[in-house]
Amino acid sequence: MQKIATRILLLLTVLFTFTSCEIVGGIFKAGMGVGIFIVIAIIGVLIFAFSKLFGGNK
Repeated sequence: MQKIATRILLLLTVLFTFTSCEIVGGIFKAGMGVGIFIVIAIIGVLIFAFSKLFGGNK
């Protein structure tokens, strides 16, 4: 019972200390960074694949 009360108190503390705008802003910043990384990685893989496929042996 003590463990559940501690978790609820921690959750309430987090909810009251952070505003919703800060949380949403942080999520979008992290999402945008991950999205940019994934796009760059996919473009890199495509360039690598096309260079291996059409580049020939040099």
